[in-house]
Amino acid sequence: MSDIIEGRNPVIEALKAGREIDKILVAEGAAEGSVKKILAMASEKNIVIQKVARAKLDQISTSDSHQGVIAYVAAYDYSDLETVLDQVEARGEKPFVILCDEITDPHNLGSIIRTADAVGAHCVVIPKRRSVGLTAVVAKTSAGALEYVPVCRVTNLSQSIEMLKKRGLWIAAAEMEGNVAHFEADLTGSIALVIGSEGQGISRLVKSHCDFLVQIPMKGKVSSLNASVAASILMYEVFRQRYGKQT
Repeated sequence: MSDIIEGRNPVIEALKAGREIDKILVAEGAAEGSVKKILAMASEKNIVIQKVARAKLDQISTSDSHQGVIAYVAAYDYSDLETVLDQVEARGEKPFVILCDEITDPHNLGSIIRTADAVGAHCVVIPKRRSVGLTAVVAKTSAGALEYVPVCRVTNLSQSIEMLKKRGLWIAAAEMEGNVAHFEADLTGSIALVIGSEGQGISRLVKSHCDFLVQIPMKGKVSSLNASVAASILMYEVFRQRYGKQT
């Protein structure tokens, strides 16, 4: 499935049809006629709009007829976070949620989704802004896990964390300066793990909403782990504490 829709009318029709659109790129200086309509429709739907040089659109385009507009569409539909939690609680299970704070590498997100499926996590949450969406690369890297793991896209990660707290989840953040090793923390209850971005880690605002910070002890010279590797280690610690040798 293509990740992009090119041209003004195709993008308008995608917006009308309610397609899951991650962001829309618009050529700088273009704001007349149908472009103005696209901007208004996207704003109403709270879709990210980025103004870029026309040369950038030329580089991305595969049809050579983008008309100054390219939309990035999701390869899969997003799920609603509260609906997922309702379903989990209806089954009598303790929620296990993965929160990704500004993960921009599609390979990392795909790998996180793949591991989330392996450990029985109930969903993966990503923010609408400054995060990769469900692109074809993410889908391919997940190796089919996207068929089974709901991905929820939220407007504000900090607000979503507060909602999770009200629903009884503890929020644990992966942090190099955490005050407890991941294998010493109690991760047996309803839990949400926060994984930071590849370069900046967890943002200060998101970190301030977390209940506790866990660190992955390291002895080598490299100061940090790849985001998907760190996520896998923490997810499997939750799995170990929940299920032990049971599968």
